[in-house]
Amino acid sequence: MLRIALIELLIFALPFLLYAAYVIWIKGTAPASVWQGAPILWLFAIAVGLLLVAMLALVQFSGGDREGTYHPPVLEDGEIKPGRVD
Repeated sequence: MLRIALIELLIFALPFLLYAAYVIWIKGTAPASVWQGAPILWLFAIAVGLLLVAMLALVQFSGGDREGTYHPPVLEDGEIKPGRVD
């Protein structure tokens, strides 16, 4: 779960990181003044859009069989048997 959260955080931060790299590399601006006059609202909108696309892709292309029957975890002989989809 932590891996997924970190990937989503990186996807959200990607537009901001790319903009900062562009401003520093092309315009030769000092790193401290990168965000003055930056299109923060547009970067935020792009980041949210990328995040939604990534989440939809994660939901669509990951997980188990959608047509099976879910069996929840059970306690047998003092051990927890994990849930499964048949």
